[in-house]
Amino acid sequence: MPAPASPRTTGPTPEHAAGAPTPWPAGYPEGYAVVDVETTGLGRHDRIVSAAVYRLDAYGRVQDHWYSPVNPQRDPGPVWIHGLTTAVLAKAPLFPEVAAELAERLAGRVLVAHNAVFDWSMLAREFARARSTAPVEHRLCTIVLAKELRLPLANHKLETLAAHYGVEQRRAHHALDDARVLAEAFRPSLHLAAAAELPLPLHACRPLTEWQEPAGPARAGGPDPAPAAHHGRVLGSGYGNFGWRPARKRPACPYPNPGRLAPGGPLVQGMRVAFSGDTGVDRELLEDRATDAGLHVASSVSRLTSLLVTNDPDSPTTKTVKARQVGTPIIDEARFTELLKAVRPADGVHG
Repeated sequence: MPAPASPRTTGPTPEHAAGAPTPWPAGYPEGYAVVDVETTGLGRHDRIVSAAVYRLDAYGRVQDHWYSPVNPQRDPGPVWIHGLTTAVLAKAPLFPEVAAELAERLAGRVLVAHNAVFDWSMLAREFARARSTAPVEHRLCTIVLAKELRLPLANHKLETLAAHYGVEQRRAHHALDDARVLAEAFRPSLHLAAAAELPLPLHACRPLTEWQEPAGPARAGGPDPAPAAHHGRVLGSGYGNFGWRPARKRPACPYPNPGRLAPGGPLVQGMRVAFSGDTGVDRELLEDRATDAGLHVASSVSRLTSLLVTNDPDSPTTKTVKARQVGTPIIDEARFTELLKAVRPADGVHG
């Protein structure tokens, strides 16, 4: 049986890191926020039930930590995993009540997490519900970093990475302890990367500018400008590109594919559109609008794809690389949103 929730905590943590390698790569981030969240589930409308942040300096040394349970205002989900019951969470603060405190600990730092796209997407959605944005420009996934370092791991679970570095897990699936474990495992990985002068695999983060609950109104707004890059390869990784999201079976597009988007031309019903990278409007909402307009939402890029929508056209994702290879037109989210306002009917369909 998992241990009960710890109360909301914050405080300094003694440094216990070795000295920084010399030389240290110029342009590496100046600080990191190692994050873990526990949630009611894995879907778009699931909620955070606890969050923890360990702040690290440029060399991965611990500066302080913060933790809070969060009342999700709904069933807490897999209690057998995170141990947070409805009774335990009843007196916990709501996310909007901790949003400013959490944002302060994320500001100016690279968000680090194990399967970072999950933690980032859950945070981005919670901040959007609170009519706010997380002050995060880039994230770093410790799974991706471990792969790039070619660590001899049997798998890429957190406990395996922790065991590789001799880090003791005390309360698995408790956000504060998972964040501590990850902070201690990230530091030696960071030092290995620095010693090898490896560009860190940073992913650009685009906070949600529009969010819609199942029965609530959408929040209007356009996408933010793309954030500037830190030292390292800035990769694209969007809300729809990770394996935990339940598959959604969309209705078949009733219109034939009219071909690729012409330069300066309109969208036409039946066009196959693919998405890559973070989007300002929640990815599923953007896909729903494309489907409603008569477009075919594709999960991959091929010679039949009419266009690719991405805010990071130079990122080396599978979709952007394939689009460049086969000559698929690439446009950003803002342009796609404008074109979506006037989709031309398919041939033989009266508009």
